[in-house]
Amino acid sequence: MGDQLMVAARETTLRELLEGTKQYQVPLYQRTYSWKTTQLERLWEDVLKLAEDRTEDKGATHFIGSLVLAPSPANGPAGVSEFLVVDGQQRLTTLSILLCAIRDHRAQHESPRHRERLDEQFLINKWEPGQHRLKLLPTQADRAAYLACLDSTPQAGGSDPVGAAYRFFAAQLAAADDPDDPLDIERIEDAVISGLALVSVTAQQGDNVYRIFESLNNTGLKLTQADLLRNYLFMRLPTRGEAVYQSLWLPLQKQLSSAELELLFWLDLVQRDARVKQTDTYAGQRERLSRMRSEEQIEAEVQRFSRLGAILRIILHPAEESDPGVRRRLERLSAWGTTTVYPLLLHLLDRRAERTATAEQVASAMLYVESFFVRRLLIGRATANINRILLSVVTEMSQELPVDEAVRAYLSVGRKYYATDAALRSAIRTMPYYLNGRPHQRKLVLQWLEESYGSKEPVALDSLTIEHVLPQTPNADWRQMLGADLEPDENVAEAHEALLHTLGNLTLTGYNSELSNSSFAVKRVKLAKSGIALNREIADQERWGRPEIHARADALAERIIFLWPGPSGETVDTRSDVAWDVMNRALAELPAGSWTTYGDVAALIGSYPVAVGNRLASHPTPNAHRVLQVEGTVAAGFRWPDPNRTDDPRDLLRAEGVEFDRNGRAKREQRIVTEELAQLIGMAPEELPRPRPGRDVQFAEQLTELQSAEVAEATIAVIEAWAGLGGTLGFGEGGETSCFLLARDKEHELGNIWPVAIYPSGKVEVVFQHLSIRMPFDDLALREEFRQRLNNVPGVEIAAAKLALRPGFPLKVLVDPDACNTLIEQLGWFYEQAQVGNSDR
Repeated sequence: MGDQLMVAARETTLRELLEGTKQYQVPLYQRTYSWKTTQLERLWEDVLKLAEDRTEDKGATHFIGSLVLAPSPANGPAGVSEFLVVDGQQRLTTLSILLCAIRDHRAQHESPRHRERLDEQFLINKWEPGQHRLKLLPTQADRAAYLACLDSTPQAGGSDPVGAAYRFFAAQLAAADDPDDPLDIERIEDAVISGLALVSVTAQQGDNVYRIFESLNNTGLKLTQADLLRNYLFMRLPTRGEAVYQSLWLPLQKQLSSAELELLFWLDLVQRDARVKQTDTYAGQRERLSRMRSEEQIEAEVQRFSRLGAILRIILHPAEESDPGVRRRLERLSAWGTTTVYPLLLHLLDRRAERTATAEQVASAMLYVESFFVRRLLIGRATANINRILLSVVTEMSQELPVDEAVRAYLSVGRKYYATDAALRSAIRTMPYYLNGRPHQRKLVLQWLEESYGSKEPVALDSLTIEHVLPQTPNADWRQMLGADLEPDENVAEAHEALLHTLGNLTLTGYNSELSNSSFAVKRVKLAKSGIALNREIADQERWGRPEIHARADALAERIIFLWPGPSGETVDTRSDVAWDVMNRALAELPAGSWTTYGDVAALIGSYPVAVGNRLASHPTPNAHRVLQVEGTVAAGFRWPDPNRTDDPRDLLRAEGVEFDRNGRAKREQRIVTEELAQLIGMAPEELPRPRPGRDVQFAEQLTELQSAEVAEATIAVIEAWAGLGGTLGFGEGGETSCFLLARDKEHELGNIWPVAIYPSGKVEVVFQHLSIRMPFDDLALREEFRQRLNNVPGVEIAAAKLALRPGFPLKVLVDPDACNTLIEQLGWFYEQAQVGNSDR
């Protein structure tokens, strides 16, 4: 072929790529489909932004990368243009899965005609035989999962990466579909088909395709965007460069790291255009600066950057702020950990420096932002559109009002979830606070609440953890107390699920391991001795059932309303406060072969089982047939939203892989409970091991205190066997000290990895969610083999539908010597697999 590759490159769209009789074949040497949630989220955000941009500019596009193709050497049917996908198969596969999800959503919620239209235009070659029917032919390993999505079989949306991507997009479409906007999904489809731009590079017949594949991405070490901008600026200062560098740039470079400099230049752009991405920082600044003609203008820009850099330094290091009121608010916003608030903070502090706002107004504006965060968390909307909202404050808020009132007014209008006092009072009673937001944010709100009591005996709040007063595993005493407060047609399990994670049932304590599942009489004595005001209020109660939990929720709501001001006016949004969109996302993510209950869903969204049932019966909802009664049976009054549909949902569930016993009850091990629903939609982040001295002793103390001698002895035997294999231990930071069996630490070239986390309260958690992004267990087949091996342990049964979650089994299983030895054997197999490097993959 010679040393030169003959290629043709052109910009194209997905419409142009897929229309017509074509097939794109993924070669065997390509890796299997492997996009994770972070990559899917980035693409989805790009699509949403593009759909919005195209409402104003129909020609708007967004570049998403390249696609390298070569003519296929295979001899297919005449009339089918066949190409090998040399590079870009992950992107092309993802877009095809997204089209399947759009097709299914529009066919279900708008018109069945969308199925045939999208299939024939972009997904299949209708009249071609066999495999040539597919416009995209994935590798053999991915083919079955992709065909399930393409053909909308009951197996679509399984636990494999292709199925996970389909479920992700189905959930996002369900969340994005506004009933008041009939064209929103159409705009998303248009953005995907006609707005996403790719560069298609096509090699000529006879080129060495594998050599093209090897030569791709052969680039050296990149300069950062800050480096590129510095070089550009000083190229524009031919006579003043040295003086400007010494007087302005060098001090700026000493104040901020390279990453912080890049952040500064991006923040500067965002204050002009909230849509600018951080990856476009250099291009955006260069375009802006290119309009300046003189050295004086460029020097003035460097001087401005120097001034803004000093402000950014204070934002990143709040202790350096001199004003106590501003410092307190900066410290709190820094602790909250949402970096997209930085453009607003930079603007506020710059306004103070320019004397167009006072320190008091700046501190007040920051309090409104803090209130915005806290109130959103409390109603279960901590992350909804948060980045877009925060990045747009500076450009969209009023310039006529004082800056604090302008910030409050902007956050108060539209669907921004700045909860009113009424919405707050309702949500605090019902929302599963413990499952919302980031763990440190949940604890921060409780810490700030405790600080508001102004205790004369300061307590080291950082050392405390969140405690459930009504425990996660209630004993007979607790069940009896709950039973006294049941509503009609409610059982104890549903009442427990509804109350467990609400704010009224949570407090801060250092006694977590001592309290655990103790009766309220025991807990009450401990809490009464606490130096924490939140605990003493609980200790004043005679019992702890639904009335007491609701009363405490109401009292905390009033304190929160006093501490954190709400939106300006009380008419922010008249639509329902029930998070039906969160329910839709969770049910869309529910894997085939699994089921959940009305109570699980109700607890997730802060509603009630009956309300969930009514909603599912009257509104088309993804996978509504997978919601059953608590005992695993179809509700007597179940009906499809489509009145013409009469098939038995059990038949569909069986086809998807759910097993039923002879009494018509779904298999308990296949149930997805509330915490797992939260895991599916990213509400419940995984705990990570931390190198904290003394945590091993705390784990051992908690284990012996909370478990019988037989269970503790068997657990220690497993841990010692793990150490004998060469594994190490890590420990969690929560009040209950979890123990991680580490097969590799984080310094390893492939990163850390662990198969299970052991909780002293009685659970072994299998971390499939963590393993899905760790070699070699990012291979679905290897995770499935590990699941099957664990199911050889007597007393353990983990459903295949939970391969994307963090399922568990009770520690007491290990008391059986056969179970203990079998688990040690399977952990040994895991350890051996984890030592395999990337060279064999």
